[in-house]
Amino acid sequence: MIHKERRSGILMPLFSLPSRFGIGDMGPGSRCFCDFLSKSGQSVWQILPLSMTQQATGNSPYSSVSAFAGNPLYISPQMLFEDGLLRKASLLDTPDFGNDRVHYALVEKFKTEILVEAFQRSTEMNYTKSYSSFCRGNSYWLDDFVLFKALKGYFREKPWYEWPEDFRDRNPESLSRAKLTLERELDYLKFVQYLFSKQWTDLHEYCRHKKIDILGDMPIYVDLDSADVWANRKYFQLDRSGYPQAVAGVPPDYFSENGQRWGNPLYLWNKLEEDGFSWWYNRIGHAGRICDLLRIDHFRGFLSYWSIPSGENTAVKGHWERGPSNAFFEGLVEQFTEFAIIAENLGVITPDVDQAMEKLGLPGMLVLQFAFDGDMKNNPYLPHNHTPNNIVYTGTHDNNTTKGWFEEELSEKQKQTLNLYNGSLADGDNVSWELIRMAMVSVATTCIIPMQDLLALGSWARTNRPAISRGNWEWRIDPSYLEGSLAERFYEITAIFGRLNIEGS
Repeated sequence: MIHKERRSGILMPLFSLPSRFGIGDMGPGSRCFCDFLSKSGQSVWQILPLSMTQQATGNSPYSSVSAFAGNPLYISPQMLFEDGLLRKASLLDTPDFGNDRVHYALVEKFKTEILVEAFQRSTEMNYTKSYSSFCRGNSYWLDDFVLFKALKGYFREKPWYEWPEDFRDRNPESLSRAKLTLERELDYLKFVQYLFSKQWTDLHEYCRHKKIDILGDMPIYVDLDSADVWANRKYFQLDRSGYPQAVAGVPPDYFSENGQRWGNPLYLWNKLEEDGFSWWYNRIGHAGRICDLLRIDHFRGFLSYWSIPSGENTAVKGHWERGPSNAFFEGLVEQFTEFAIIAENLGVITPDVDQAMEKLGLPGMLVLQFAFDGDMKNNPYLPHNHTPNNIVYTGTHDNNTTKGWFEEELSEKQKQTLNLYNGSLADGDNVSWELIRMAMVSVATTCIIPMQDLLALGSWARTNRPAISRGNWEWRIDPSYLEGSLAERFYEITAIFGRLNIEGS
């Protein structure tokens, strides 16, 4: 069960935060946004996955070389300087990043240079105790991750299933020799993860002080070319050479007429169960420790998943297969009581998914942009059909902004339905706040508004376009947007509908 009191918050990716270093980070800009949340009476900050992104996969936070490692691009140079790990000159000598988009290649080059400097200067600092404690506490994923990353560099970034057989198949003697040869690189990669953990912990504590919960996000699948699959091949549907026999995705739906072929390897749930689902529980536990609420993306994949033959280029010819046994869900309830789990239940949802969510007491998602089409009596996204144990959104990171949705996607008939339902005339200028009001008045316990909708921005500010691999995950907020009367306006509507974070004010 999610929080019992009515409350609200903002969906704001970390990469979109204000920063003079080309991408949002865990420095002053994140604290400024936390202050904005507090000033506007909010109690939830929803983020996207904090995992390492890759330019080769479009910089998606849902595609990573590790399900556990944090993204070094989010490490704040300012905080490193304050900790004595950077020279002041390193903060002043920065490229022209621009202000409106993330230019990942430029940011990655700059951040790599400053992280190397921080690592070199760390030998002069007294990090031994806290660093060693971090390495010990995270060894269950950290050791495999840093070795994987170091070997990828050594083998010119080839995927692990194209490495020499001894390394592909994790021959113990070959890996031992590699650890000696790559010792300096392994230490550097561990230190970078330590820095990420330290800065995130500090930011998380700042949010807690303001009584703001962080709603994290965890993809259900992991990448084929990842430390997770390389180190745990027995848990995935792979052939002897490491290639997938079938891959993940979803059938045709609202977002794509060909469905979505994600390409992730599928799980061997029987093998995971033999080990007590330990890998999965470690993953959920790790994600839960860095946030207060956890949204699991594509939750329906635990009940049944769309299996696509690996040779298919689209998701059209896939088929449904059953997910794990009830033992997985029983363990989920028993082991994780310190944070709430939210199920992403959008798309094609069958009765067994609804039954599982009800049995586990998991909140789902209600998206207003899906409300004005079809059967008005039974459409679950219309406010009169909402139920309390849910989170209501105007839109998600995969949707257009509400203004863009109204201007570019909504038919005239749907616009008429929206106007009749809302009792007012919506247009591109006011529709974002019309839907914000509709979300706030909902009986759903929690209400989350994407930052772009709060600012009434058009489709140019969209976070992601599903099934399109380039140009996503780049929008950045202008710092001036957090100034002026916006916080006061949002505070007023939050107070009117009983969602105010009084403790954090």
